[in-house]
Amino acid sequence: MKVKFIIFSMVLASLLVGCISSSTNQTAVVDDRKQLFLVSSAQMDESANLAYAQTISKAKSTKTLNVDAAQTKRVKAISLRLIKEVGVFRKDALNWDWQVNVIDEETINAWCMPGGKIVVYSGIIKSLNLNDDELAAIVAHEISHALREHSREKASVDMAKNLAIGLGGKLLGLDENAQSLADLASKYTLTLPFSRSNETEADTMGLELMARAGFDPKAAVNVWKKMSKLNSSAPLEMLSTHPSNQSRIENLQNLSKKVEPLYK
Repeated sequence: MKVKFIIFSMVLASLLVGCISSSTNQTAVVDDRKQLFLVSSAQMDESANLAYAQTISKAKSTKTLNVDAAQTKRVKAISLRLIKEVGVFRKDALNWDWQVNVIDEETINAWCMPGGKIVVYSGIIKSLNLNDDELAAIVAHEISHALREHSREKASVDMAKNLAIGLGGKLLGLDENAQSLADLASKYTLTLPFSRSNETEADTMGLELMARAGFDPKAAVNVWKKMSKLNSSAPLEMLSTHPSNQSRIENLQNLSKKVEPLYK
């Protein structure tokens, strides 16, 4: 039994080592941290496409999709400016099938699924009274999660844990039907929170991304100050595992000075 365990451990270790890489380039303030990828990008992208289609279909059926033409135009214009700059972090992202939609709900949230599927909820725009630079900070943060493939990384870490106990990808739903595949992206992008380190990484990359796109990076600090005020009365779900508001604000203040030349 001990010999079998040792052999299994060696095989698992070699598998993990072979799946370690960095999803993005090193840039002005972002390093090329190595990541574990056991779930393929094709699987995650297919899952994201299915999950996104279901979200959009539901919004259409409830007549909440892009109901405010001016608001939708504004969100798409800001997102397009950001998308034009993603090649600095990874060139392949310029060819992603980017899609941007606004859902009219009071939800204070926004997200970007793997492969560039973006949704901004009207609730976050209205509740925080976001100007263009502040809205860019939100969208850039979410785009950064997709560029760094945080969802795929989270799913891969879970798969590694499952492999260690002999369950492999089954618990991730990778061998199931289309609905289970769609649930994969939903689970690791929308349901399960990103780690604090992932959030800090998305803050950092998002700040550089918005600066390169010509948005004032100091606006990101304003966003989290507004978030802090909202969160003081009732904790926001999207902030449950994020870095503390104060540490986040201090980090963004320091980083904004570093990316200021890119903005100017």
